[in-house]
Amino acid sequence: MSADVVVASGGLDCHLLSGCGFPAPGAEIFMFDEIASFTIGNLEFGITKVTVLLFLCVFLILGFFIYAFRSPKLVPRGAQNVGEMGYLFIRDGISRDIIGKDGDRFVPYLMSFFFLVWLSNFMGIVPFAQIPVTSIFAIPVAFALIVYVTWVPLGVYKQGFGGYFKGMLFPPGVPKAMYVLLTPLEFLSNLIVRPATHAIRLFANMFAGHLLIATFSIAAFYLLSASVIGILGSAASFTVAVALTGFEALIQFLQAYIFTLLTAVYISGALHQEH
Repeated sequence: MSADVVVASGGLDCHLLSGCGFPAPGAEIFMFDEIASFTIGNLEFGITKVTVLLFLCVFLILGFFIYAFRSPKLVPRGAQNVGEMGYLFIRDGISRDIIGKDGDRFVPYLMSFFFLVWLSNFMGIVPFAQIPVTSIFAIPVAFALIVYVTWVPLGVYKQGFGGYFKGMLFPPGVPKAMYVLLTPLEFLSNLIVRPATHAIRLFANMFAGHLLIATFSIAAFYLLSASVIGILGSAASFTVAVALTGFEALIQFLQAYIFTLLTAVYISGALHQEH
């Protein structure tokens, strides 16, 4: 964890023998000063470290795939081989499994989301970046809204307005009297709770993981002192911080996979009437 997190939480002079209490990290580690700002009409936009990292993720993904497929070979090697492995992972492991052959046209869409979410998550353990972009709530909300405005209009287009919402809100095989209770629940579940949980799941995991790593990293610095308790406590906290960093790397991948998987599930429901 970088020194700026330690400073934000208590300062470099705050340690076990200094007399100050443990500077537990809080919301301040997710807040960043504006690097620049600009105005469009009446709207003012601020650029922070998170904004820069998000665009960096986009440029890295674009740069890699443009480079990998700049002159594709029949027998892939190097970057092309890695790029094709990524494509096949999304196509065969998510798209075709969930959507079927109809899902092939959505592979670029799903692939873009997977790698963008994964790399945005991964920024949490990259030196000097050290903030998962998706731990800022606005980012997962924006991702979930993009998915939402994809599968709902797609469902209306493929099944018709009446057919799509009838299949969603009035599941077949249910006694008609039950629709009084079931239809409002289906409406809330599908059109409100679904996109909300899609964003919150990603945000909460990245927020909590970053906060845990920050807590034990600060504890390692805070406890470090010329005492048995200080040395043992600092070493233990540092070990836990390293272990959590490795565990977080796994969670970052899994959350990108889950986000993309759920996106495929929603698209599948839009393409195919549920029975």
